[in-house]
Amino acid sequence: MSVSISAVLIVRNEERNLPYALRSVLPWADEVLVVDMHSEDRTRELAETFGARVLLHEVTGFVEPARAFALERCQGTWVLLLDADGLVPAPLSRRLRAIADGDEADAVVIPRANFLLGRRLGHSGWGPHQDVQLRFFRRGTVRVTDRIHEKPAPTPGARVLKLPPTPEHSLVHFNYVDLAHFLEKLDRYTTIEADQAHARGESLGLGTCVVRPVRRFLGKYVRQQGWRDGWRGFVLAVYQAFYEFAAGTKRIERRRVGSADEIDAGYRDEAERILRAYDEDAASPDGGARPASHLDSESPRSSQSM
Repeated sequence: MSVSISAVLIVRNEERNLPYALRSVLPWADEVLVVDMHSEDRTRELAETFGARVLLHEVTGFVEPARAFALERCQGTWVLLLDADGLVPAPLSRRLRAIADGDEADAVVIPRANFLLGRRLGHSGWGPHQDVQLRFFRRGTVRVTDRIHEKPAPTPGARVLKLPPTPEHSLVHFNYVDLAHFLEKLDRYTTIEADQAHARGESLGLGTCVVRPVRRFLGKYVRQQGWRDGWRGFVLAVYQAFYEFAAGTKRIERRRVGSADEIDAGYRDEAERILRAYDEDAASPDGGARPASHLDSESPRSSQSM
């Protein structure tokens, strides 16, 4: 008897991408579970129209907590984790079904073919031979956490199969449509990363915030041959390096000056201290009379015009 497979998607405001992702799993998955973080567009409506099972999750700004939530509620014996901006090609779907039905493994590492700014990348750490992720597994054989960017990991004893980085075995991932999209996510993710690190009591020195970006750039552009991806490879390496710098300096910010709310509270206290002088002037014997100004008397020009 064929085993059951659940395709799990975590979404927020994905009405543009979601129909394509759903069309790539509905023909072969036994259950499609969409966990929606209170989208403000037609995402939930579209998911329900396609026949997906939809659950709501609080807005977290990143997928890991919602993934853990989904894994506790999906019904399949096997699970596929798919991004809303991803696709499962038909040959890959047949291979995954065969793996599950044939009991070849407990967890499957799948390559990803990433697109950036309108073109598929072959290197830069985002080529199919470089970006491989554990995305298909038997329930109970993989551990997930709510820590940002922490990938699913097999439990001890799980049989792991790694698919070759060929087009028929790769997930398709349509990444950033423009650099504004990249920067918006970079800002959001580095803030979350810094908050989580601060909550764990982790800290960095300023020197580390310089060394890490340099290493990231060299790793992306030189070691992972980002130069072969042209200007896109260079831009990606620079932005990835800036990600490290932003995440690191935000961690220093949390430790040394506090959160944005704490800084804002300090600004308000300072504003009140400065403005208190007006209250003191009003309570003084002269009633805080305004000093004479040249605007209070007639100027030579205005006197001549009378």
